[in-house]
Amino acid sequence: MARMTIGGLAEAGGVGVETIRYYQRRGLLGTPAREGALGPGSGVRRYGAEDVRRLRFVRSAQAAGFTLDQISELLALDAGEDRTRVRALAAERVAALDAQIAALEAARASLRSLARECSASDKGPCPILAAFDAPLRTSA
Repeated sequence: MARMTIGGLAEAGGVGVETIRYYQRRGLLGTPAREGALGPGSGVRRYGAEDVRRLRFVRSAQAAGFTLDQISELLALDAGEDRTRVRALAAERVAALDAQIAALEAARASLRSLARECSASDKGPCPILAAFDAPLRTSA
């Protein structure tokens, strides 16, 4: 793979240039030195295959729902091969996904019930709209 500019890296990873810069500020991606004909510090930064691999790792981990802090830890663990901690992070993520799925299933069941109520009669206020207009319940 040829060395590429930040724009090429962004394109290879399916993100914008500002995302690359943000990841660099967060320490998720390295910032290579500038390369140029006028010596160190001149010219443009060049990225390679390892930068693309790392960017894709970050994006894949984000797609799995990991936070950037967790991804930073995963990257550090990748270097140290601490599988116990990686498994623990994965288990935490699975538990969070299970909770989100349960909340979404409850929301779906509630909305289905409201839709049935709404279709049962054309009289009075719409149960769906009335439910959205109701005060929020808080658990004490």
